[in-house]
Amino acid sequence: MPLTRRLTLLAAACSFAAALAGCATGTANLSTATVGDYRDTIDLSGKLSVNYQKDGRQESITGNFNWEQRPEAIDVALISPLGQTVATINVTPNAATLVQGGQERTAGDIDSLTQETLGWPLPVSGLRDWLQGYALDAQGQRFRASPANNTVTTRDGWRLRFVEWQDAAAAQPAPRLIQAERAASGDITDLAIRIVILPSA
Repeated sequence: MPLTRRLTLLAAACSFAAALAGCATGTANLSTATVGDYRDTIDLSGKLSVNYQKDGRQESITGNFNWEQRPEAIDVALISPLGQTVATINVTPNAATLVQGGQERTAGDIDSLTQETLGWPLPVSGLRDWLQGYALDAQGQRFRASPANNTVTTRDGWRLRFVEWQDAAAAQPAPRLIQAERAASGDITDLAIRIVILPSA
């Protein structure tokens, strides 16, 4: 795929972040965990790659991201392979805002916003948990990933595998590599997202 096409798709994507439909679908559902080592305030960076089928064509997107999470807001910057910030996202309990190319779009939730922009869902609401090794399983129960228990299907159909860890020997290791897959979402099939979380400076 030409680089300009990849950058256009990445810019439209707003989550990296997550969003896509993660553990929750609306901005009002930004979850706050009360167990384990979950933190409401984190700053992360990493790499993102997305592969999917649409209209019989294989599409691929690659880039980097910065993720700033606070109790009532998420801010995400998507960065091209050349180091340029191509899009930013802000998610609060009231609205989701995407800014790209000087143009701002707002919607009631991040999933509908990314679906309208990309044609496929970017799971920012789910990533709020996934990036720290948590998820809500198919029964709505809290899941905490570990090297011995690293696979879960979320209640909205994401199959997550926590593949690698920052420190596998830690009491509650933080994820380093997450693979998320979803069979279908609208006219998108075989959607696969690979998330690499870089070590904190």
